[in-house]
Amino acid sequence: MFDIPYKRIRGGVSAPREFFTSAVSCGIKNPKSDRLDLGLIFSERECTSHGMFTSNRIKAAPVRITQSAMRATPIQAIIANSGNANACTGPEGMRDARTMAKRAAKLLKLKQRQVGVCSTGVIGLPMPMQRIEPKIDSLVEALAPKSGGDVARAIITSDTHEKEFAISYNFEGQKIRIGGCAKGAGMINPNMATMLCFITTDAMIPQDCLAKGVDHAVQNTFNRISIDGDTSTNDTVLVMANGAAQNKPFRRNSKACKVFFHALEFVMNRLAKAIVRDGERVTKFITLNVQGARTQNDAKKIAQAVVNSPLVKCSWNGEDPNWGRIIHAVGYSGASVKEELVDIYFDKKIACEGGLKANTNPDVLRNIVRKKEFSITVNLNLGNAEYHMYTSDLSPEYVDFNRSEYAYWMQARKDGFID
Repeated sequence: MFDIPYKRIRGGVSAPREFFTSAVSCGIKNPKSDRLDLGLIFSERECTSHGMFTSNRIKAAPVRITQSAMRATPIQAIIANSGNANACTGPEGMRDARTMAKRAAKLLKLKQRQVGVCSTGVIGLPMPMQRIEPKIDSLVEALAPKSGGDVARAIITSDTHEKEFAISYNFEGQKIRIGGCAKGAGMINPNMATMLCFITTDAMIPQDCLAKGVDHAVQNTFNRISIDGDTSTNDTVLVMANGAAQNKPFRRNSKACKVFFHALEFVMNRLAKAIVRDGERVTKFITLNVQGARTQNDAKKIAQAVVNSPLVKCSWNGEDPNWGRIIHAVGYSGASVKEELVDIYFDKKIACEGGLKANTNPDVLRNIVRKKEFSITVNLNLGNAEYHMYTSDLSPEYVDFNRSEYAYWMQARKDGFID
């Protein structure tokens, strides 16, 4: 779309100029653990900001607090923890989220509503504030310009590794940097999934322009991934722009603004794909393309039906090129479909032609599904609309991994939170 090269740079969420980060260990899930579980992102400069939040009607306390704050003013800092979601925790949970924001704001010399709060972890348990609140002072004291990786590590839960990515690009003599980190591995489904993503940029960009770019980028990235079809209570994407690049402010609909949107989506897309690749006990990364639909909404319905079908996902795990399971999901998606026109491809090899078994050698298809990454294309041959998503298989190990959270509740009993 734009012939502007991106240069990958180090630093993740701390890569843009004049953003500072830190992380500490509070022992939120296990007081004997020294893993990082509380992170902070801060800009000394005032920011424009925008956020997108879970579509789940049951929203965690930090989501409610941050949504409300951002309606009034841009945020300039984010405090985030892993190990406890602070969801379904009632008035006490709201107080705890406010306490985290209030304490950080006081130390950073900000207003409370200028601090976004995010949490991820177990639902239904009170926050162990007796371990969190005393560490916020150390968190602020540790702020440094190049410790974005610590924040990325502090927010992970069932992830196997941190996820961060940053780029710089030049436009009209100005160097713009965009960096981010994300977490998510299970309970991942379009409409924001159980994930957190924090993006920073040193671009000078007006609030309305930033909001438009973030909304568009999220729809094309984080809302196009699915691991297990679950949508959680804490999903949040927060973007802060502090203007440290000192570029001319982007005008809405200008080329500079569109170039920034493209770069922002590029960063989010890398993080979104990283979430799928690190899905809980997944073995496959699949790109699903739906083509030839009458409307984009039809294409979207079909894509979501296929990527969220347990039968389809289990066949991928079993390395079985079972196009029958795919076409059955196409049929119940609610989209306009003509069976005799449907074609299905594994990579570029046709498996189903006109709703019937194609002549492709089954061993060729089986070899494709044995790969760690491959694509599925469903062509309805009814129009020009299309939609794509990124997804994974579903493994027996996923079931085993998610059978119990008993250990977390045992710790809560020791903390005196439950009987």
